[in-house]
Amino acid sequence: MLSFFKKARESCRPRCAALVPAAGASHRMGGINKLLEPLDGVPVLVRTLTALQLAQRIDEIIVASREEDLIEISHLCQSYGISKCTKIVQGGESRVHSVLLAALEVSPEVQLLAVHDGARPLLTPELADDVIAAAARCSAAVPAVPLKDTIKSFRPDGAVEETLAREHLRSIQTPQVFDAALLKAALQAAIEKNLPITDDASAVEQLGKIVFLVDGDEENIKITTPIDLVLAEAILQDRKERS
Repeated sequence: MLSFFKKARESCRPRCAALVPAAGASHRMGGINKLLEPLDGVPVLVRTLTALQLAQRIDEIIVASREEDLIEISHLCQSYGISKCTKIVQGGESRVHSVLLAALEVSPEVQLLAVHDGARPLLTPELADDVIAAAARCSAAVPAVPLKDTIKSFRPDGAVEETLAREHLRSIQTPQVFDAALLKAALQAAIEKNLPITDDASAVEQLGKIVFLVDGDEENIKITTPIDLVLAEAILQDRKERS
């Protein structure tokens, strides 16, 4: 009986595809491809995809990769059992292009799109499921964490212009989850208007749509510079000791 009700709930929830932009140049990593760098013995991208694989609300994964990495990422998915990865496509000239190219490859029945940075390998499946559940209710949800540092805006000459109220600011993470049609329209509009988009939520906001914040995870860091790999290793070690 419990199995029947579980299947009934599963059939009612919206299907969700995870889009993973992985076509960046990794300029701040000194020329190495950060996504293929080992993190406690496992490539960064594999840890990212494994978290998405384990998320109960994600049904398929599409990776947008650099052309030269297509075959290697395909082999990694096979080797590590990332069975939800249905396609690996060549990325575009920018992150926005890459996400849109991936979005156009999802199955027709997909209703939600979860965009997650390939360089955020410490995502937990639970956080992914929480953000997807929120987006199922409101059409656009992103994880966010409070800021720890004081933030100041400044003038071109370097002089401080304003100290911003930290309690009203948040640091935004991924996965960012949206209604599928909404995200595709937002990305297409951003490309057509050549808008300076820094994340997918910004593109949705440009359409005048409301994006809701949910609690993120301070451990869900993005690998951007070499020091981030050191921090990620420390977080993984701490997780092992706590488990």
